[in-house]
This record gives sequence, C-alpha cells and structure tokens, in this order.
Amino acid sequence: MSDEEKTAAREVIADYARQHFRYFRTADGTVFAQKNGHPVARPIRSQGTSGSHRQELMVGLFNDGHGVFNGTALKEALDLIEALAMSQDVQPVHIRVAPGFDGATWLDLGRTDGQSVRIHPTGWDVRTPDPREVCWRRTQLTGELPLPVKDTNGKGIDQLLGLCNFANAATECLAVAWLIGCLGPSVPVPAPFLTGPQGAGKSTCGRMLVRTIEGMTSDLRRPPKDEENLIAAVAAGWVTALDNLSHLAPDLSDLMCCIVTGAENIKRALYTDGDVVRARYRRPMLLTGIDVGVIRPDLAERLLPLRLERPRVRRTEAELWTEFEQALPTILGSLLDLTVKVRAAEADIPTDLRMADFAHLCAQLDTATGLGVLDAYRASLDDLNDDVIEGDLLAQTVLKHAATLAPGAETRMTSSEWLHCLSSLYTGEDCRPLPKGWPTTGKVLSDRLKRLQPTLAARGVLIDWGRTRDGRYIEMTRRPTPPPHQQEPMH
Repeated sequence: MSDEEKTAAREVIADYARQHFRYFRTADGTVFAQKNGHPVARPIRSQGTSGSHRQELMVGLFNDGHGVFNGTALKEALDLIEALAMSQDVQPVHIRVAPGFDGATWLDLGRTDGQSVRIHPTGWDVRTPDPREVCWRRTQLTGELPLPVKDTNGKGIDQLLGLCNFANAATECLAVAWLIGCLGPSVPVPAPFLTGPQGAGKSTCGRMLVRTIEGMTSDLRRPPKDEENLIAAVAAGWVTALDNLSHLAPDLSDLMCCIVTGAENIKRALYTDGDVVRARYRRPMLLTGIDVGVIRPDLAERLLPLRLERPRVRRTEAELWTEFEQALPTILGSLLDLTVKVRAAEADIPTDLRMADFAHLCAQLDTATGLGVLDAYRASLDDLNDDVIEGDLLAQTVLKHAATLAPGAETRMTSSEWLHCLSSLYTGEDCRPLPKGWPTTGKVLSDRLKRLQPTLAARGVLIDWGRTRDGRYIEMTRRPTPPPHQQEPMH
C-alpha cells in the first residue's frame, strides 16, 4: 500500500469514528469511546478478545461498506483520535451503579441495548440513560440482569428470604439493608460475613445475594494470593464475593478495610519508566466462612455478621436455582420498590457508629418499615466486639485492669509503665509466660492500644494519649456507666 493510500485509509477511519462515536477521557487520562446514543463506553486501547472498541470500529466500517483496513491504518487513526480526545471534558465511567442527575442513581442491567434502571426517591423506571449523564463500563464480570417487575408488593423480598437460611428476622433485615446499600454508588456498606455450621448453605445464600445485584453469571471466588490480583478483580466488577475463608492474614484484613471504605492504588505503567496508573476502588464485599479466627478491630467495624442455620428440608441445586432464576425479576423489582421508599424516608444520622452512611440507611429503613434494623446493626457490632476481645489477650488484660479502677477516675502512665503494669497483671503470681505476639516495647503497646481503642470504648474503657513537660503518657478512664444506645426518632 502506498503512502497516499495509507493516508486515505487513516482519514476514512478517523472520519467514520468521529461521526459514529463520542470520545472522551476520564480523570486518570484513559480515553473511552461511546457509540452515539448508547451508554456503554469502551477504552480505545483495549485489546480484549471480545467487545473491544477496535472490533466494533472494524465491524462498523465493514457493515457500512467502507471495506477492511489493515492494523497499521487502524492504529494510526486511533492514535490521532486519542490525542484529540485528551482536550475533551473529563467524564467518569461506572460499573453497575452510577450517580445521575437530580439526585437519581442508575443500575446497569448489563443488556446489549443499554437499558438501565433509574432510581429516584419518587420512583424507578427502566430506560436508556443519556450518554452524557451515565457512561457504563462493561467487563467480563458484568452479568446481565432481567427486567425488574413493577408493583410486586414486597413479594420478591419474601421469595429471596424464603430461599435463604437466615437464623432470625434481625439477620434477614440486615441482609436486605445491605442489598439496598449496594444500589448506592457513593455509600460505603459493611461487608456481610455469612457464618453458620457446616451445611447451612452459606455459599448458596452468598451467591443469591450477589446474583440479585450482578446477575446469574456472577459467582463466589477464592481470595487471590496477592494484593494486585485482588485489586484487579475488585476493579472489574461491583460486588466482590470471597468464599470459604478460614483465615484473615493482616495484609488481607487491611486490604478489605480499604476496599469497603475506599482507597487508591498506584503502580508503574507498563513499558514506561516514569508514568503511573491510578486505580481507585470502593466496592461492596461479601464473605463466607465458618470461622476466620482472630478479627482485627478495624475490620470488625466494617463487617456485617449474618448467621445461617442448617435447613430442615434439603433441596436439589437444580430445583433451588431454577426457582431463584424464575423469581429474580420479582426479587429485583421488590428491592427497587423498597429502595425508593427508603430514599424518600427521613431519619437522623447516627453519629456514634463508624459506618455512619450505612447506619443512616438502616435508620431510613426503620422509618419506612418499622423493622428495627438499626438496633439489629448495633447488636451485630456488639457481637463482633466480643469476638475481637475473645481473640485478643491484650484487650482482655486491659479490661481486667480497668475493672479495678474507680468509675470516672483517670490513670496516666507512660507507655513503658503501662507495658510493665499489664504484663505483670497477665503473668500473675505464678509468673506464667507472656503469649506470642505480646507487645515487647512501650511503642508497640501504644500502637496496639490505638487499634483496640474503639473496641475498648464500646466496653466503657477510654484510652487517650497526651503530653506533658515530662514526656508523653497514655491515659485510661473507666466510664461511670455505658451510655445507652440512642434510639432514632421515627418520622
């Protein structure tokens, strides 16, 4: 092909692309292509084997009679388009859930026609969003959801709960609150931890909860072996579900905290020396397992324990999933109906809980239904605090020492003095050896107490740090009486 023919091919491709696609960039500099009038956007540099922009551009050129072009012409045309798009306005892309105009949010149904659900406090409906309002990003983890059913009168929620083996009504309410939270693009929600005896259907229940949001093709996964793979999986989908956890290593525990409340990961871009790639993520998570051992305090504040019990009557997998798939349109419709009611409800924001947004959602759900979800959430956090204390000998020793203090009295010592005091209390008169992992210096003790501070405060023991002319100190105070939980007013 001569240079003139190559130039002509580049111009044909570039002209066609700019006529039929809209190109824009995201905050991290990635350029996306969006077919005119369609909400799904694809990165122009994607080399995926299915659904890449390069492929849809080649197919469009061929179907419209422009012929077949070689890879060099396509690459040069896309290079030009990418350079031009860098001067366009920045617009974000979203997976599954996105904010919209006028206080609305959108749920991507994963359909090829782009139809989505618009959720507003005044109601919900199915429509194709304006591409300038919502840009959907699709990956291999984006499953298709059925068209939800209108006016279900709550039937779908009852069907879903009837298929799961939750231990009590309080657990069922928390599961429903989590599903509503998953439909919010900017509300961090705690990660449900499905626990129960062997054979309680934890994995099956987890799949049903996830597939209500992500479609029938979604599934539970084993936790990846390293942080990079987990972040890649999290970034490619909306709900991340990890199955059959038996141990939470400190690194995995910290990473889960970041995923639930949001963080950013930066790594070097491929084939470059100085450029970097930014990956921001905040996703709903779901975990299953019988027991994960010791739970760190910061993760405990971000968990939502959901206990299951063994079913009295066993059903086959085929029968169970056939019923769920048939009920999914009704389940999704009922969930959307309830979400609308919750968002229209007014409730005060609880100020004493770490996950304040989710606590507010629970209070709104109480206003809309009167189910007592906020009380159930507080009770679940109390149970997790008990788990943290039972798994931490230092916390147990601090509480034992606090029990000897006068209510309201303040005790100040240096970190080294506290280490000697607590170590002596643990070893006792028989001088039993200190356990593995016991703090070895005052600095290590101070850091451990900072992690335990919220858990100890929930048990009436306040830990604070300060400084005088003589140096730094740690102050311990035993509250006179634990403050009663303030009930949220009903409106």
